[in-house]
Amino acid sequence: MRATFCPVSGFLGAGKTTTLLAAAAELRRRGHRPAIVTNDQGRDLVDTQLARTVTDAVGEVLEGCFCCRFEELASVVTSLVADGADVVLAEAVGSCTDLRATVVRPLRAHHGSSLTVAPLTTVVDPLRYRTFARQWASGSDTAYLYAHQLAEADVLAVNKIDLLDVRPLLADLARRNPSARVVPYSARSGSVGALVDLWLGEPAADRPDGELDYDRYAAAEAALGWLNHSVEVWGEFTPARWARVALSTLSRACAAADVLVGHAKVSLSSATGLTKASLTGAGAAPTLDVPGPAAADFARAVVNLRVAWPPAALNAACSAAIAAADAACGVRSSAAAPPAAFQPSYPRPTHRIAL
Repeated sequence: MRATFCPVSGFLGAGKTTTLLAAAAELRRRGHRPAIVTNDQGRDLVDTQLARTVTDAVGEVLEGCFCCRFEELASVVTSLVADGADVVLAEAVGSCTDLRATVVRPLRAHHGSSLTVAPLTTVVDPLRYRTFARQWASGSDTAYLYAHQLAEADVLAVNKIDLLDVRPLLADLARRNPSARVVPYSARSGSVGALVDLWLGEPAADRPDGELDYDRYAAAEAALGWLNHSVEVWGEFTPARWARVALSTLSRACAAADVLVGHAKVSLSSATGLTKASLTGAGAAPTLDVPGPAAADFARAVVNLRVAWPPAALNAACSAAIAAADAACGVRSSAAAPPAAFQPSYPRPTHRIAL
């Protein structure tokens, strides 16, 4: 019996990881053996740590998106299936698009005998959608990338319906991509059954690709600064407070500079548990996703930032956020190296099967 590969895309901060964690729980309830594959342009991922809290079947594709690291993706998936996974949930980099041509069709062409590829799903954050909808007429490259993520989807998964009324958005999405199934849900509440039903159902019929300008796609990715950084934190403190202060400091700095926050995530791993907090908007309050232990005397903190800042500015903002968290909690931190932000390189897929 073939395993099912579920490709999930969506812009940074849409809630893809939370969706996959909830889906893994739902699949286990149904008797399946799910695995999760995370993906990033760098290394040291908060999302991988979070995935390992719900399953041991976790793989990573690092230092490049699925399309540019296709052979590594295939190897990771093959290994997970060999170890017993029958459903592989794969989260693409949040700035990635063109997945139908560079991942879905190549997987069907080269691994169709062992994998069924589920409908390509794009996770949509209603607030982010509203922001980009106002920018489409302006010629923004980032808004252009976002629009292509929506256009190529077989399933438009509208997340966070527990936070606001999404009915006008559902109708708008149906007009923008009439070929897609539009599915409202809340990953945080775990109501992902309708998505899982679609992933385990019949594969979506293939259809022609929309036109994609790779130069504009590359410009949109390069507009984002990318930073993954880890530090060791020493002293008696509350990890959740450290994470909140770090992200609150960053949020204020981003608001003052008026820059786009794709996402910012902080995790702290200690002997007594994992803490994780996130931020998806400049000036917004961080969200404590995993409260973690009340106290720790040592933790390894991982900071993942995706912000539309040049690398030098992002490095400085990261250092300032860590220093503020240390001062507020009365602790000290150390790193093997200073923060090293970068901008993603031009996307060059291993395979591209256009239609």
